[in-house]
Amino acid sequence: MPIILKPTREKSLQRRHPWIFSGAIQQEDKALASGSTVDLLANDGHFLARASYSPQSQIRARVWTFNDEPIDANFFRKRIQEAIQQRSTFNLEHDTNAYRLIHAESDGIPGLIVDRYDNVLVLQSLTAGSEFWKETIADLLVEETGIQNIYERSDADVRELEGLPPINKTLRGNLSSFAIPIQEYKLKFNVDIAHGHKTGFYLDQRHNRNRLGEFAKDRDVLNCFCYTGGFSIHALAHDAKSVISIDSSADALSLLQKNIAINNLPTERHTSMEGDVFQLLRKFRDEARSFDLIILDPPKLAPTAAHAEKAARAYKDINLLAFKLLRKGGLLFTYSCSGGIDAGLFQKIIAGAALDANVDAQIIEHLSQGADHPVSLHFPEGAYLKGLICIKN
Repeated sequence: MPIILKPTREKSLQRRHPWIFSGAIQQEDKALASGSTVDLLANDGHFLARASYSPQSQIRARVWTFNDEPIDANFFRKRIQEAIQQRSTFNLEHDTNAYRLIHAESDGIPGLIVDRYDNVLVLQSLTAGSEFWKETIADLLVEETGIQNIYERSDADVRELEGLPPINKTLRGNLSSFAIPIQEYKLKFNVDIAHGHKTGFYLDQRHNRNRLGEFAKDRDVLNCFCYTGGFSIHALAHDAKSVISIDSSADALSLLQKNIAINNLPTERHTSMEGDVFQLLRKFRDEARSFDLIILDPPKLAPTAAHAEKAARAYKDINLLAFKLLRKGGLLFTYSCSGGIDAGLFQKIIAGAALDANVDAQIIEHLSQGADHPVSLHFPEGAYLKGLICIKN
């Protein structure tokens, strides 16, 4: 049985947005299996799209295709081939052996993330539809990439909204270790694909890490929410005068120390601090500490618009403190990966932080995710990473 939409509720599909919320539906068969394929029909009965069905989610259907075509193994093979071909045109492997291979809705496979870490693929299934086809997709990935090892990191909180349990296991192949060495702009990193954030590493920040390195020479750098030290490693490699790295995770800081060692970087110019960034920034303010370059890359504070107001206060707080800690001419690299905070709102928050800190500042560059994390013009939600480089006057 197809899903029939309420009158006029087909407009988003006509704009090729791939989501249908439960409130737009007039008629559905709730006995349909989770993840099964269903046709989406306008109220007058004409075909709009073919989608996966998610009975427990407010996003009740996610579009596979706007064409009247079968959803089968050949369909997913074609989508995977297109994603691989697109990445090959970016010349990514000149700079790295770790990048995003499939970026969910923006690559036409809603809910599916696939990241490549050298000779290992890490798959993340976030929706009922991607879960339904996961085994087929895993087989196709092995065939199309030639990579035999696939690790599954389907343990994000959003799976709960789909009625799906967390999964963290080897999906294909036989991995002897979950610590994968990768290369990025001639620098080396160890990635823990089983326990690390996201699929193990923040691949979306690759270009931004390299950009930071270009500004780091002879500067005192403070890297907040440093995780395993991506920004810190680039700063040290580009002759930063000093780097302080703060994170609440002792395990992340331990891996950071290993990353410093494998790159033969000077340990005497680096300090790790385990603790709460908000508290430590206030402590630095009270001690009249100052820095030439500060990185703020906090975790997702507003996963949806409902969390935006509370998150905005937190973003403003840390950016206000950062502006106070920056020396004149200092640079702030500040980011938000929150889906509930769009680029316009984020810039307003940073402007408010500068105002309350009583400083003048300019934006000298806008930053976002890399080309291997493309954004469909019909799915602006895919542009989740917002970044600004601000200079304190």
